[in-house]
Amino acid sequence: MQTISVSTARKTFLAAQGFTDPRPSGVPSRQHLKRVLSRVQLLQLDSVNVAVRAHYMPVFSRLGSYDPAMLDAAAWANSARRPRMLVETWAHEASLLPIEDWPLIRSGAKRDGWWRHYGPLIEKSPGLVDEILSVVKELGPIGAGGIERAVEADAQRRGPGSWWERSEVKRVCEYLFGIGQLTTGTRRSFERLYDLTERVVPPEILSRSVSAEEGARGLISRSARALGVATETDLRDYYRLGPAPARQAVAELVEAGELEPVTVRGWKQVAYRHTAARTPRSVSGRALLCPFDPLIWERARTERLFGFHYRIEIYVPEPKRVYGYYVFPFLLDGELVARVDLKADRVAGVLRVQGAFAEEGVDVARVLPELAAELRHMAEWLGLSGVVVGERGELAAPLGKLVGSTTI
Repeated sequence: MQTISVSTARKTFLAAQGFTDPRPSGVPSRQHLKRVLSRVQLLQLDSVNVAVRAHYMPVFSRLGSYDPAMLDAAAWANSARRPRMLVETWAHEASLLPIEDWPLIRSGAKRDGWWRHYGPLIEKSPGLVDEILSVVKELGPIGAGGIERAVEADAQRRGPGSWWERSEVKRVCEYLFGIGQLTTGTRRSFERLYDLTERVVPPEILSRSVSAEEGARGLISRSARALGVATETDLRDYYRLGPAPARQAVAELVEAGELEPVTVRGWKQVAYRHTAARTPRSVSGRALLCPFDPLIWERARTERLFGFHYRIEIYVPEPKRVYGYYVFPFLLDGELVARVDLKADRVAGVLRVQGAFAEEGVDVARVLPELAAELRHMAEWLGLSGVVVGERGELAAPLGKLVGSTTI
């Protein structure tokens, strides 16, 4: 078994994630978006909008300034000229993934998530399931609130004995989304509008039958392509697979010659390298990473590969936060060298850097101009007029001078 260094594993991971691909010299196109998706495999969704929605940022981190409407169209619109590329479902978490991967996700390889706890409600109210599906079929794409109102109106017409609580309607919608009977037809100001899966996923994809074993192999294969070098635990976390199907899939992919076991110095577990992965001699370039970027979403792996201890502090009381509410690590030439607490102040029209911190031992003189340039680039992409830097962190004062704007 070959032994490789952490540095080699890190460079392989960065290449797998698309950080060695050059950013487009012109306006990024749908083909550029496809290239990013072929690297990361999926985009995690999250409701936090303090800086930018989570699914938009990984594309910016890899392509630079692009039109978010291009991603919206790929995810939530369909036409003969531009077929829908992505579908929304539970993968890592709520995610957008290539529509052709739907059969793998629905194969039974993934264990049911939190929605399984709604099972007793479904058993108690089977009529509600039929009612919701009927409403969506007639009125969809439709939001949960619209479904609630339609169900309530039907119950009033039918009279006593047919009443359901609004909270029950919402939970059943979430359950039907979790099991794949409903998906997102489109979104309106980020509100999910439910539609029948059969009207979103093309019939030739929806009808494809995949066994749980084939589904696990397909998902682990995609994890391996996205991660380059990874432990079995890393591989299964990408799509949140259970241990048993993941281990079996890894063993089968090793036997098939798609994965190669390797030892990474300092790692306790055996790692697996995808045979198509490449390891560049060096990695250059810069990127700001949102907390839900697949490069860093598995915090233990981030620490193993980058020596970077990272925790999202949204749910930490403000006095106990170390770095801030919504902190973006800064990637420079293959290393995580700094972190900035960002907020898009759309009223004032500026990108606020509420805190800026350097990692121990980095060349601050090298980091500062690169960080300033990327912050200006991000502000421009978001349609903001500039960058305003606060006072927290040792980088704040010099960074404020470079971007030309500070706060008291």
